[in-house]
Amino acid sequence: MTPRAALFDLDRTLVRKETASMYVRYLRATGQATWRDSARIGWWVLQYTFGVLDAQKAAVEVISSLRGFSETAMAARCDDWVRRDVLRHVSDGARRVVQEHQRQGHLTAIVTGASPYAARPVARHLGIDHVVATEFEVADHRFTGRPALPLCYGEGKVQKAQLLAERLGFRLDEAIFYTDSYTDLPLLLAVAEPVVVNPDPRLLREARRRRWPVLRW
Repeated sequence: MTPRAALFDLDRTLVRKETASMYVRYLRATGQATWRDSARIGWWVLQYTFGVLDAQKAAVEVISSLRGFSETAMAARCDDWVRRDVLRHVSDGARRVVQEHQRQGHLTAIVTGASPYAARPVARHLGIDHVVATEFEVADHRFTGRPALPLCYGEGKVQKAQLLAERLGFRLDEAIFYTDSYTDLPLLLAVAEPVVVNPDPRLLREARRRRWPVLRW
């Protein structure tokens, strides 16, 4: 029997806040980032909220700054950050919905534009088995400074979700997808059940027009 899949965005969906700015605050608190880094991320978050972010340009800029950095060190850093700052912002509503899908035997996955280093600790915490994210190119266990394309954003998110479906044997057009962001409209249109969570203004208008369910948690 073909499994059914429930797919979840990360920022402002499973986690009530946006993780990129939380990560920069963590780096500042640990002496690894500046106010300029915070301002730059804040500007990107604002553009993302209104659906006008040049995601590829932003990703290239962020990932290029990691050239030569150890992937193992990044994973350890993010495990500490998520445990310290992020898990307390996982909403009770999100926990209940994930658990209900798991109770029904649905395959669960996080599908996010964030990095896998941010998403995997949240997935482990919630018992979610699969993560689809924006991957960083790695050679000899260190980042090359380039993203692995496509980015998990817009149409790229659909492509990466489809690859997961083919690998795990579920149908994307029978899946459920939860997200807050208008930038995820392509994936919302690709699944059987789009569910809007804590939506940004453009997605709320689209959800009302299409009569999609809107959750707030």
